[in-house]
Amino acid sequence: MTVRPRRKIHLAAHFPGVNSTTVWADPRSKSQIGFSSFEHLARTAERGLFDFFFLAEGLRLREHKGRIHDLDVVGRPEALTVLNALAAVTSRIGLAATVNATFNEPYELARRLATLDHLSGGRAAWNVVTSSDAFTGENFRRGGYLDRADRYARAAEFVAVARELWDSWTPDGLSRPFAHRGQHFDIAGEFTVPRSPQGHPVVIQAGDSGEGREFVARTADVIFTRHGTLEDGRAFYADVKGRLAKYGRSVDDLKIMPGVSVVLGDTAAEAQERAAEIRRQQVSPQNAILALEQIWGTDLSSYDPDGPFPDFDPVPDASLTQGRTRRGDTVAMAEKWRALSREKGLSIRQTVIEASGRQSFIGTPEAVAAELETFVRQDAADGFILVPHLTPGGLDEFVDRVVPLLQERGAFRTEYRGTTLRSHLGLPDPAGKG
Repeated sequence: MTVRPRRKIHLAAHFPGVNSTTVWADPRSKSQIGFSSFEHLARTAERGLFDFFFLAEGLRLREHKGRIHDLDVVGRPEALTVLNALAAVTSRIGLAATVNATFNEPYELARRLATLDHLSGGRAAWNVVTSSDAFTGENFRRGGYLDRADRYARAAEFVAVARELWDSWTPDGLSRPFAHRGQHFDIAGEFTVPRSPQGHPVVIQAGDSGEGREFVARTADVIFTRHGTLEDGRAFYADVKGRLAKYGRSVDDLKIMPGVSVVLGDTAAEAQERAAEIRRQQVSPQNAILALEQIWGTDLSSYDPDGPFPDFDPVPDASLTQGRTRRGDTVAMAEKWRALSREKGLSIRQTVIEASGRQSFIGTPEAVAAELETFVRQDAADGFILVPHLTPGGLDEFVDRVVPLLQERGAFRTEYRGTTLRSHLGLPDPAGKG
């Protein structure tokens, strides 16, 4: 096994928002839309010298069995608006917004991102997502949606057009007309925002299919991945980094950052006990049945979460849940969960707890710091996007107890060396077209 010399870990923070990661029943959990929550988490991440603060996005409230999904009932604020406000109360941390390339237009979005980059002094990032979901498309006047086969093609052209717009101003402040005629966009005119402090906002993507990996290798600066185990991470890392050369890119031009959670304890046993309690809180009896219904595609409310699994296979092409993509081969997923249940004698809820947890680093601060560094040294990741289970205080303990240990190990910065997000990530500024 090739082990690289010690290199710095990249860290980012994900605001948990509306998902089953957050333990909403915990009395320390606060509003997911109040500005004080965003400010607390962003300031904590900046105190920890993180690279960026990352917001997800949802363009329609999810529905389950015809009712608004419980976690969505308090709403989903628009990401770029929140980040523009955070630019005023932070000074160094990057500000990453998830914005859909299916239901937006390049000129408008390029202006909004360039504006955030100016207001923040070069700290903007765009997490590019796509949608093939007609349910979400109903929220938009054109009412349509893209076939799954077309969504990456539109996204790739969308990013290319945005970069053309950002490059239409020279570094010395001269504006030039732009014109783009392609499969998805036919636009011409003049861009209204001068070249921003880092040239282009950083582009983040989360694709995992073969098509998604090609899109990342061609286009992205950072990939947000689910491959959190060491073995899976090393395989994913090698695959994606191996695709860069054909696009004229080096292995350092793309940062691979899996989303992970961290649970700390004064002893390994205490950490494991805390992690188990968090998972029990995340997967309530109601949530266990909900998780099953999203796979089986049918009403399972009569099933006991502390009882056995259904003995029938999932319903194909079911629409019980709207606004959430079903998990690939649902029949294979169902059999995998049933096999786990049989093997270990687990109930429905116990199986969901064991099978659906996000990859976590669990242990003492010293053990977690060592394991994080191992992942980076063994080419399983360039860094990590931390997804805390509490809003907004879920990063406090990590910043106070783990970051200093990483710094002592020489694995993490002790100060910000630059002012832009590209400088934090070690990415080159795009060459301006003079």
